[in-house]
Amino acid sequence: MKVVPGRRLLLAAASVLTVVGAGAAAVGTADAATAATYYVATTGSDGNAGTLAAPFATIQKAIDVVAAGGTVAVRGGTYALATNLQITRSGTAAAPITLTRYGTEKVVIDGEALGYTPGAVGSTIPAAQRGAIHMAASYWKLTGLEIAHGPYGVYCDNCTGNTFDQLITHDNYETGFQLQGASAGNLILNLDSHDNRDPRKNGESADGLGVKEGSGAANIVRGARLWNNVDDGFDAWSFSSPITIQNSIAYGNGYNRWSIPDFSGDGNGFKLGGSSGTGPAASHVVGNSMAFGNAAHGFTDNGNTGAIVVNRSTAYQNVKTGFDFDGGSTAKLTANLAVGNATAVALGSSTASGNSWNLGGTWTLLSTSTTTITGPRAADGSIATSTFLVPANGAAVGAKI
Repeated sequence: MKVVPGRRLLLAAASVLTVVGAGAAAVGTADAATAATYYVATTGSDGNAGTLAAPFATIQKAIDVVAAGGTVAVRGGTYALATNLQITRSGTAAAPITLTRYGTEKVVIDGEALGYTPGAVGSTIPAAQRGAIHMAASYWKLTGLEIAHGPYGVYCDNCTGNTFDQLITHDNYETGFQLQGASAGNLILNLDSHDNRDPRKNGESADGLGVKEGSGAANIVRGARLWNNVDDGFDAWSFSSPITIQNSIAYGNGYNRWSIPDFSGDGNGFKLGGSSGTGPAASHVVGNSMAFGNAAHGFTDNGNTGAIVVNRSTAYQNVKTGFDFDGGSTAKLTANLAVGNATAVALGSSTASGNSWNLGGTWTLLSTSTTTITGPRAADGSIATSTFLVPANGAAVGAKI
């Protein structure tokens, strides 16, 4: 029997996506040249030509035939997987491969029938079965897809130069989106990842987004919303290269909404690497981001000894410390805002200047309503602008999204 998630702590964001173009024009046959567009529909057949008029039935069929520069456009509907989607062939930097929903149609990739949904307590998911979408490829663009109920949502190992745009990963039985291994130059843009949990590990492992256990330069997370996940919102455990996080929010993470026994979820908003002082020293950079209502810390180095930079970010009403950087890092915290946390900051060897606790005084906020920031996204897929958690005194402190 599957575990049914309980009531969310905060208002969940609506699953609203903006228009995503289907790419190049349709072609007449499935053996068309490079840069062809192949179509998939729930009413199709894998014996068809893969055209708009005669689409394939399975996404895997289209993945298997598309070439560098080509597009897979998926018509609306729910695609219940019997085996997970395997993306193992790469595009090129000049000619990436696109996997996208068709127009504004809602596409749900459902992994409920796959193995390890959930796995037995203490079990290990075989590498190839990790993810409703399992990637070991480079130079792809995945856009506008919803991935649910898998053993991980998207799992990308040894991936370079990919763009993941406006994906929704939710209610998976491990981390919603995980990037690991030798992976560089990936852009994770406007991701919504929520309500992911792992009864298999008593809630210790399933994050909204993990960039962990690997290395690679120039990975960027921008515009992510990571909420109500059983462990952390964002986790960079043992990733040895700097990751850039911008304009992102993490909230409501680390609560046992599923009545998981022997619960061990951590509950940090942004866990910035580490492994109790023994892991790689990675100098991650966080800017204009918010962590609120999490069961533990808002932002934490978690034992990462690197020169982390956190600038113009906000920690609000987290159960433990807003900015927890006493685990060995030499972090630099500038112009950040901490309001309503059990403790504002723990610095250790880190340095801080121009933050709310440096400036002192009482900090009132223009708005504490989550309605806009957790609601429908803007037309370009970004988080809708609001005055949520913006200082009423107009100071250039904390995030403004």
